[in-house]
Amino acid sequence: MIVIPKIPEDVTRAPLQRPFQLGNATIRALSVFGAQVPVFIEAYIRSWKPYKDFWNYEDGMIWLGALDLYDATNDGALLDFVRTEAEHRITPAGDMPTFDPGEFNIDNIHAGRILPRLYAATGDVRYRRAMDGQFSQLLTHPRTQSGNYWHKQIYPWQVWLDGLYMAQPFQTAYARASDRPEIFADTVRQFLAVEANLKDTKTDLYHHGWDESRAERWADPDTGRSPCVWSRAMGWWVMALADVCEAADGFDGRADIARILADSLDALRRVRKPQGLWYQVADQGEREGNYEEASASLMIAYALMKAARLGVTGPDTGAEGFDALKIICDRFVTPSALEGICGVAGLGNTPYRDGTYAYYLSEKITPNDPKGVGALMMALSEGLRQA
Repeated sequence: MIVIPKIPEDVTRAPLQRPFQLGNATIRALSVFGAQVPVFIEAYIRSWKPYKDFWNYEDGMIWLGALDLYDATNDGALLDFVRTEAEHRITPAGDMPTFDPGEFNIDNIHAGRILPRLYAATGDVRYRRAMDGQFSQLLTHPRTQSGNYWHKQIYPWQVWLDGLYMAQPFQTAYARASDRPEIFADTVRQFLAVEANLKDTKTDLYHHGWDESRAERWADPDTGRSPCVWSRAMGWWVMALADVCEAADGFDGRADIARILADSLDALRRVRKPQGLWYQVADQGEREGNYEEASASLMIAYALMKAARLGVTGPDTGAEGFDALKIICDRFVTPSALEGICGVAGLGNTPYRDGTYAYYLSEKITPNDPKGVGALMMALSEGLRQA
């Protein structure tokens, strides 16, 4: 049984956890996307509580979103929020008591992305030491025969698109901080393997998961792929590519990442709803029950804008991403909630998730889920650079 912690649906009425106030300049800037947007961001951070007791990617999404907004606004309140939370979890010696590398869960690498950024912002050596602890998991993390990290130890021989976002931007940042280009070369090989194994050559979209062993019931016996193109999996994929592309400037192999990013975004642009967003199941369009999903649309909008800013794609993609962000803010953001988020979706486990169209439509819509709110802050940070 997968247990999802309760998430407050009305952040304006949720218990106050911390004093937090955006600067006036940040409020004015975010109001370009609607007066409700800075109100929601403030209330969410004031009432935010950790998603789990241990180091996890859901909390990492909120911390990274806040750091992205800090980079775009230079609002110290956002940096202070993340630094305070990190200091609760990382000792002055750089130890991380709530991180267990022996669990071999690729999701738990994700939050490590705050470490190089906090080290750069503060100079506190705890963050540089913690980076080594975080990377230690990847030194022995199980891999497929094709070279990709297993998604989790409990999912042997499986690669999910989610996992590329969880591990590879951190691995690239670690390669940069350690001056070890061979680590980035491994990142490139893993992306190329996913392109070879998970890409649908008819649509240029990617299936959610792949089982090299073909042991899972959801795996196609010929290709090993799961049945559907889940939009948030594609969102994780293009965000991973965009973030790696930015962090890999000057590394050999970056051109491969940029090419895959541009091709993936072109494929997503073709399945966007006209004057709208991206469906829960990306390639199924107006099929009965399909709906425009907020978190995936935010992730894709972020990647479109970032790819344009980096020069990977033309300015038209940046404009499309900005337009999608505006639609999301108008339709899904209120002072109390970010609506329209699929709370969770996966493959296998108990109860069994078979990866079919019906399965993805059966998952609960969860307002204010951190996967959506983190993506909102990330997309807003890119939108502010265009506004």
